[in-house]
Amino acid sequence: MATEARSQRQVLVAFGAIMLATLLAALDQTIVATALPKIAADLHGFDDLSWVVTAYLLTTTVTVPLYGKLSDLYGRRRLFVVSISVFLLGSALCGISQSMGELIAFRALQGVGAGGLIPLSQAAIADLFSPRERGRYQGYVGAMWATAAVAGPLAGGTLTDSVSWRWIFFINLPLGILALAVVVKTLRVPFEPREHSIDYRGATLLTVGVTAALLACAWGGTTYPWDSVEVAGAAVVAVLALAAFAWAERRAAEPLVPLELFRMRTVAVSTAASLLIGAVLFGVTIYVPVYTQGVLGSSATSSGVILIPLSLGWVAASVVSGQLIARTGRYRVYPLIGSILVLAGTVLLTQLDASSSRAAVSADLVVIGIGMGTMFQTFVIATQNRVERSELGVATAAIQFFRSMGGSVAVAALGALLVARGTGSPSELAGATHAVFVAVVPLAALILALALALPEHPLKTRAD
Repeated sequence: MATEARSQRQVLVAFGAIMLATLLAALDQTIVATALPKIAADLHGFDDLSWVVTAYLLTTTVTVPLYGKLSDLYGRRRLFVVSISVFLLGSALCGISQSMGELIAFRALQGVGAGGLIPLSQAAIADLFSPRERGRYQGYVGAMWATAAVAGPLAGGTLTDSVSWRWIFFINLPLGILALAVVVKTLRVPFEPREHSIDYRGATLLTVGVTAALLACAWGGTTYPWDSVEVAGAAVVAVLALAAFAWAERRAAEPLVPLELFRMRTVAVSTAASLLIGAVLFGVTIYVPVYTQGVLGSSATSSGVILIPLSLGWVAASVVSGQLIARTGRYRVYPLIGSILVLAGTVLLTQLDASSSRAAVSADLVVIGIGMGTMFQTFVIATQNRVERSELGVATAAIQFFRSMGGSVAVAALGALLVARGTGSPSELAGATHAVFVAVVPLAALILALALALPEHPLKTRAD
């Protein structure tokens, strides 16, 4: 009995480290934004400012599938150590950067580490808990995402104003070292090595294709016009490389991403839904603050605080839905409820104008937050329940990969729409943000359609 209690305690401590790793990765997607003006002033590099965010986003997205596959081959614990170590090294170097070029390069390195934190965390939960139990624990992980969406901008602004922007990177060090120590000590999941070959060709083609696609999105409408040679060239390279990747994966002895996975209805529906969820989430969390600041006249700090209702609704719904999934063993109803609420919330956003109140914005965000919390992690649970243990890492990484891609593409496309509709005055910005919110509605409607298509299978009651 004592041994069993000690084992359960070790599992919960390991889960605590997993939550901390998730929080670190999620925070670093949002914490830098409020510090960018100060960084540009200190490092004299305003023209390259967007690359502080883009470099991190690129390397994080590209490396997600690689971590997923390698963790299936070499074990989750070993890849977790690599991921956290690279993330900490990148964070330390970012904090001591002396030029914008150095900061961009070190942000890219930090992203290489961060690319493993989230998919490895979700796959490790599958190693520790049965599918039936995962709802409860994935709900807590979802709460970390919600916390980071609000805490990131607030922490970034506070640290920049009270100490230095360098501390938005240094703060990762004690937290990351703690997570690393706990992972090394407690995350001892049984792992059986097997004969394998690494798909270097697939990894190279996927890296080139995704990088080119994200560059086309990042450049379009900002650095270069959408019809420029640079953007068109990047788009062509992306299409050719990704087509070659699909061809190569069908012939690889040990494919980086087994395309047969997507023949499973659950996996295909979940990855497509994750793409759209990423797009809607980034569209809301980035452009609602733009609306409140530019149209309603709120301060920069207040426009970040406006997201708190979304976070509160998300945390509450994530925990409650996770507990209910664990108790009942049924999950399909939660994406249905969640997608209906997200669709309703995005429709409500289209009703905002220059005369709307902050209370109306908060009410809309509560609806979206509850919807996101109800469905965000359920697609992960459904996918993990259907795949074999040998493909658990790559299937989980696919969910995160498509979510990141959806967010990246949405930010670029919606940003171009915003600029095209005009942002010169509050009245123009009101029209521009309205156009952005209208564009998000059909994406939310497609999530509902996919939730209807998600099959339900009994959740297994033992861990893999």
